[in-house]
Amino acid sequence: MSTAPTHGRPVGRLAVPLLALGALVASSLVLAAPPAQAAETLLSQDRPATASSQEGDGYAPAAAVDGDLTGTRWASRWSDPQWFQVDLGQRSDLSRVVLTWEGAYGKSYQIQASDNGTDWRTLRSVTGGDGGTDELTVTGSGRYVRMLGTERSGGYGYSLWEFQVYGSTDGPPPVGGGAVEVTGSQGNWQLTVGGRPYTVKGLTWGPAIADAPRYMPDVKSMGVNTIRTWGTDAGTEPLLDSAAAHGIRVVNGFWLQPGGGPGSGGCVNYVTDTTYKNNMLTEFAKWVEAYKSHPATLMWNVGNESVLGLQNCYGGAELEAQRNAYTGFVNDVAKKIHSIDPDHPVTSTDAWTGAWPYYQRNAPDLDLYSMNSYGDICNVQEDWEEGGYTKPYIITEGGPAGEWEVPDDANGVPDEPTDVQKAEEYTKAWDCVTGHQGVALGATLFHYGVEHDFGGIWFNLVPDGLKRLSYYAVKQAYSGSTSGDNTPPVITDMAVSPASSAAAGEEFTVRADVRDPDGDPVTYKVFLSGNYANGDKRLVEAEWRSTGNGTFAVRAPEKLGVWKVYIQAEDGRGNAGIETKSVKVVAPPVTGTNVALNKPTTASSFQPSYGDCPCEPTKATDGRADTRWASDWSDPQWIQVDLGAPTPIRELQLVWDPAYAKSYDVQVSDNGTSWRTVHTTTAGNGDIDSIDVAETARHVRLHLTARGTGWGYSLHEFGIYS
Repeated sequence: MSTAPTHGRPVGRLAVPLLALGALVASSLVLAAPPAQAAETLLSQDRPATASSQEGDGYAPAAAVDGDLTGTRWASRWSDPQWFQVDLGQRSDLSRVVLTWEGAYGKSYQIQASDNGTDWRTLRSVTGGDGGTDELTVTGSGRYVRMLGTERSGGYGYSLWEFQVYGSTDGPPPVGGGAVEVTGSQGNWQLTVGGRPYTVKGLTWGPAIADAPRYMPDVKSMGVNTIRTWGTDAGTEPLLDSAAAHGIRVVNGFWLQPGGGPGSGGCVNYVTDTTYKNNMLTEFAKWVEAYKSHPATLMWNVGNESVLGLQNCYGGAELEAQRNAYTGFVNDVAKKIHSIDPDHPVTSTDAWTGAWPYYQRNAPDLDLYSMNSYGDICNVQEDWEEGGYTKPYIITEGGPAGEWEVPDDANGVPDEPTDVQKAEEYTKAWDCVTGHQGVALGATLFHYGVEHDFGGIWFNLVPDGLKRLSYYAVKQAYSGSTSGDNTPPVITDMAVSPASSAAAGEEFTVRADVRDPDGDPVTYKVFLSGNYANGDKRLVEAEWRSTGNGTFAVRAPEKLGVWKVYIQAEDGRGNAGIETKSVKVVAPPVTGTNVALNKPTTASSFQPSYGDCPCEPTKATDGRADTRWASDWSDPQWIQVDLGAPTPIRELQLVWDPAYAKSYDVQVSDNGTSWRTVHTTTAGNGDIDSIDVAETARHVRLHLTARGTGWGYSLHEFGIYS
């Protein structure tokens, strides 16, 4: 898989020391010196802040840690309980918490600390609060500090002008803080940051640049410490800034053609094209120089699935030469990066372990390997051991099985795993990564994306911002807990009827069992995707109605072929269960006899060789939906059927290929020479045309005068019914 790199807006960070107040009283007495203590510091200002809710856009959590005691504030919704928390970036010793309340204050609340943002311990409890400024001495430590409000002072919510946490820390900052290294020896490696062990708990990054500040706190709340991109350029810095502000590191990618997924680009000759290679070396070096000192940079990743992608450009001995040349060039890039930045490792990603022998042979300067693996991720360890490799690795894409790995369903399209299965596969993937101790150094699982389309439903954890079972599976894997989380509706036993013969334009039935673990009321949406029918990966809302008990009547599209139908069950709390099955849309049945079936059929022209052609006229009357007649790309054209004798005709059914007629006449004849027009249209839209005709004739012709596309005319079936 692959996607275009995206970036985020910078988020500022300040560290403001507390100014100690007081005076030293002179004395003639000689006093024993007190024990040395770390200076108390304001730890919370401009750190990432989140809350259970906010009253509106002007009352975001960040307003309570911005240092403005009278101008900006956080305000919650008007209900109990509510919470406000700040991420200090690292575990700190805590000494004081100061809450400057607006008029809507907390009458009863707790000050709590956590090391992981999930498991909380109470440091102070307050009852009978009276607003104003609460200055609370606390003893304890933690990375996260929160106010858990349990009783409001009145009918409004909770509102803080400022939430200040004081304390000290002797540890390194959460990002930056020293070189990133692969340390250890054969089979006993680890990644270290500033000398401290670091396991990559990551996600590939999908949201747009402007949305990085919006989504990064959520990513952090999942226990994620790393995100991965596919490209690094002038737009990368804002994403790095936003990641650093939330204590997250970045695997900075560099894209090389041809890649192995969508958007891979053209074919490069790595044996001879020195211009391309020199240009890439220069380009990559520029951005390594620019971002090598950025505190969010974790490592550099050169290429994505190009060893695989080269098979789309070359074959045989030439393919082998290109793969060797490509991985040799990756080594040149690694050496160049090391010469500029000795403090961050260099890796290279490809699809599956088949690329590793090339890296082993041609890229000794890589510090570690990377690979994308989905349904087969648990066999990576075996391949590594059998291959005799001498470098560790990370998984740079992983998740549920993809289209290329699952069996086809009864309609001949990949059978997409259910939400329950996908969540289980994320859990299994992480277990297999962590199970290869001393070799697998972590993973950036696929994908923190928000696209609500065919691929987004298959892989995204938050399509359209809605959290799915997979989201919580990853959070459980990385943070160790989803305790207290409201989780999505669970959909099981989805079925479509009739699954392989839904009539175009008519209703078919979809049913499923839906259960919400938290008892939330569920609302539904039903979508269709024409990815397999016409290549359109968008999800469009279907025309549907509920018939009760988890059953829906859905109107089939007019376009024939295999479609995906999706049930989306939402709980009103930002979660959704989404399930999908395929449905094969066929031409509506016509009563009577198709008198054109296998009768002599002629046309003004036909395509002898193009795509699936030859497309002779007889293929429009052979009774098969998978064959077609196709004309030359010009106007006018015609196709006609000889019924053999005068025959009563009452209905025509035209099943168009995408190359349809916008304007045409239906004509009949007794002798095949003299024609009379019995139907005319200038508003054809393709798909299926059903035409009532009350005639008796031996010959029936379509006189086609205006095409609906730039191609010719193409009919899957020219049905004539008596």
